[in-house]
Amino acid sequence: MALFGLIQAAVLFSNAMAVLHEERFLAKIGWGVDRSVGGFGEDPGIKAQLVNLVRSVRTVMRVPLIAVNSVCVVLLLLFG
Repeated sequence: MALFGLIQAAVLFSNAMAVLHEERFLAKIGWGVDRSVGGFGEDPGIKAQLVNLVRSVRTVMRVPLIAVNSVCVVLLLLFG
């Protein structure tokens, strides 16, 4: 059951990142879209990397999260 709890925590964390709205929430705390273009060879900062991670999770994981959430709900209903 510990493995399922770990998987469930990962799914909940992915859900939390997927529902963050960029204009309503992220822009208010200063994590909105940064329109400045970095130069060639410059590493983006940690904040820019985290914003890109959130944007990527929202883009890529939207449809798979529906299926994973459905499977988790069915497993919880069947096995408690």
